[in-house]
Order: sequence, then C-alpha cells, then structure tokens
Amino acid sequence: MSEQVRKIIHVDMDAFYASVEQRDNPELRGRPVAVGHGARRGVVAAASYEARQFGVRSALPSVTAMRQCPELVFVPPRFDVYRSVSRQIHAIFAEFTTLIEPLALDEAYLDVTANRAEMPTAWLTAKVIRARILEETGLTASAGVSYNKFLAKLASGQRKPNGQFAIRPEEGAAFVEALPVAKFHGVGPATAARMHAAGIQTGADLKTWARADLQHRFGKSGDWFYGIARGRDLRAVNPNRERKSSGSETTFEEDLIDPVQIEARVLAMADDVWAWCEKTGARGRTVTVKIKWADFQQSTRSQSLARPVDSQAILHQASLGLIRSVLPPTKGVRLVGVTLSNFRAGAEPRPEALALSS
Repeated sequence: MSEQVRKIIHVDMDAFYASVEQRDNPELRGRPVAVGHGARRGVVAAASYEARQFGVRSALPSVTAMRQCPELVFVPPRFDVYRSVSRQIHAIFAEFTTLIEPLALDEAYLDVTANRAEMPTAWLTAKVIRARILEETGLTASAGVSYNKFLAKLASGQRKPNGQFAIRPEEGAAFVEALPVAKFHGVGPATAARMHAAGIQTGADLKTWARADLQHRFGKSGDWFYGIARGRDLRAVNPNRERKSSGSETTFEEDLIDPVQIEARVLAMADDVWAWCEKTGARGRTVTVKIKWADFQQSTRSQSLARPVDSQAILHQASLGLIRSVLPPTKGVRLVGVTLSNFRAGAEPRPEALALSS
C-alpha cells in the first residue's frame, strides 16, 4: 500500500509588521513604510510593498533606506500588537488542523491532510483560511499548497501578495528542476555560491549529481540536496518544534568605548531575554554575548553552565563575565547582544509561546 500523500499549506502574511501599521494608521496606507528606527544607526525591521519597490528590505541600514526612498516613513515597532494579531491568526489555523508548525509571528506550516473542516482539497482550505484572516484582521496572507514542506514554502512566494499557488505531486520534480538553486528555501548565499562554483545553477543541475558526490561536497546537507532536487521532503509538520535559542541585541547611536556603558547595554539585553524566559518557561544552559565592532567585525563569547539559568541574577552574572573578557575595548563597539540556548529537556518553550515570540 502506498503512503498517503500529505496536504501541506504554508501560510505567509504579506509584509506583516508594515501591513499592521498601515491598517492601524490610515495615513500610512499607500505610502512607503518601514518598521524600525530611522536614526542614523538604525535598521529596517520590515518594509511595506510600496517601500520594497525602491529596494527597501529588512536589515537594510536606515540611512541607506532613506537614500533609496526619500519619502520613506519610519514607524517604531509594536511587537505586543504583532503578537496579538499572530494569536488571532493561529486561532484561525486551529479551526482547521491541530498540526501547525509556527516559523515566526507571520508564517506557519499546516498539515491539512485530515482537516477539521472536512474540506475536500488543501487548495480550498487555503482559500478559506486566507479569507478568514482578511475578515478578522483586515490583513492579507499568501499561501503555498503542496505535498511537502519544501515545496509549500516555495509555492507561497509565487503569488505574493494576497495570492496562492499549488504544486501538485506530479509537478514537484519539474518545478524544482526549473528553479535557480539560489531561490531554494534553506540555500543561503554562501551555499549558493559553492553550488555555482561547482557548476550547479538550477535544480536540474543539482539532480545530475550522485548522492555520494553531494555528500562529499556538502557534508550532511548532501542527502537533503539529493532529495529536494527530486521534489522530495519527508519532514512532518511538527507542532512541537523546539526553539533553539532566544536572544536580544541592539545597535547603538554612537560607537561605545566606556566599559560602564557597554556593560549597562549588555544587562539591558539580558533583561529582555530573561523576560522571554519568564513568559515561556524556558531555561537554558548556554549564554552567548555577541559584539559587533566599529569596523563591522564580529566577536562572540559563550559559556555553558552546569545548570540551567534559573534567575535573572545568574544571567546577569554570566553576561557580564563574558563581555568583560573584551573590556576595555581596543576599538568602538557598535552592537551588543545576549542569547540563551541549550534549553534543558522538559523545559523548552511552550508550543503556544513559540508562535508568539521572535
């Protein structure tokens, strides 16, 4: 007996943060909007589609964004609002399936093979979900429909914004063959460059490689590349996907040299992480401090404790110990961050919290 073909939907909200801001402030509608801080050292957290036409993207320095789009309007992020809207969206998902794997506040995989609404097709299910999201939140979503997660993710980007696209089982292999490898979800710029250097430009090129050769060239990822080149992805939608870490970082208006000021900023980042830990119940053993220097070089310092961090004071102590290993600095500090990882068994973030934290 052949294995049942899964019905997977990848739902991706359209320019989520910026769309929420445009929804809540009519004066922003139709205008290029960037969520973030427009100060000299700020970065864009999210951009509306009007802003994207000018090349404004997330992680772009604010100065560059303003240069590319002089009419750009910056609005500060309101994460409490985004989390609240995310809760509404996930409540809609839950009406159709219990198999929901959140990837971020604004996207998730849904397995609707056996959906609660008893709809005959995943295509119709996706249409109804998108309509419900629009009705209840005033926001649009795009969706990809396919028989596995890899293809559903690729499909969701084909008809953005406010559209959906399906890749059927008989179409999967051909779709991947025609696609540039740089557009594969999970293939970043560095891996794409390595593939290009090996003469792999498209999925069709990737498919010509033997499994052993891919393993030799790309290590553990070789098996994965061999499968997706053929439209295969056996990963199940996992509603209990564990979050690997939680962190907070900030870029300063001016490069910092004073150790007291740098330590104060590190403690503030640790406080953000601890607030998340208290909210989710997560407790991790490894503390990492990230430093970005004035010349954009980056350093990290990590410490794994014998026991999970179970108090704000311990997180403070570990974070200060790590940052003090580079103090006094030999050059200005542009950014600091604190991350907690290596969550203890049985104390990972609660599944419902994963959908609401970013």
